[in-house]
Amino acid sequence: KVLVDNVKRLCHEKGVSVWALESAIDIGNGTIGKWRTSSPRLETIKKVADYFGVTVDELLSEDQK
Repeated sequence: KVLVDNVKRLCHEKGVSVWALESAIDIGNGTIGKWRTSSPRLETIKKVADYFGVTVDELLSEDQK
């Protein structure tokens, strides 16, 4: 799923683990991985975007390579 791939890429670029991101935005450990099969709440996507300083559109875009 594009969202999970983009989040993992941003984590790698910023040198943080997915676990550290989940902890920082106060979501459960393993939540982001579950987004491959279920959709997160918009407010959670906004938290991730804010954490990385990107827009929600950028997180959901397939053109972030």
